[in-house]
Amino acid sequence: MRLTKTFSEQQFAQALESWAWLEPSGRKPLFTSLFGDVFLAGPDGCWYLDTIEGTLTRPWASADELERDLSTEEGENRYLLAGLAEAAEGRGLVLGPDQVYALLPPPVLGGRATAEAVSVEDFAVALNMLGQIHEQVRNLPPGARITGVELA
Repeated sequence: MRLTKTFSEQQFAQALESWAWLEPSGRKPLFTSLFGDVFLAGPDGCWYLDTIEGTLTRPWASADELERDLSTEEGENRYLLAGLAEAAEGRGLVLGPDQVYALLPPPVLGGRATAEAVSVEDFAVALNMLGQIHEQVRNLPPGARITGVELA
């Protein structure tokens, strides 16, 4: 099972539009996990946009480090959610060329990261939706009750 996907520049631009608050601009999208987490290259190393946590971090100083990390079982499970992707595929969920897996409801809104919560969604729509949700809830105190979100 291939655990990564690539998309067009236009698809990446649409998908990352709602993540501007994390300042991913200036970094070039390389590929995604099957769940739409984006791996980006910048002048200072390789970055990881975690759509479940709503974070942008720089775990790798170089593309070689990124490649080495993702070639390990630990890296596949941590960054590519290999086990969850395999479970989704085992449930018969097949991705089209413009699609990724999504956890619905998203964990940030109380959903769970289980195979039963996985659905197939359009990449740009799913990522844009998650960016909007994370932006709206990012400053809430831990345990705050979320009564609704607005999506554009």
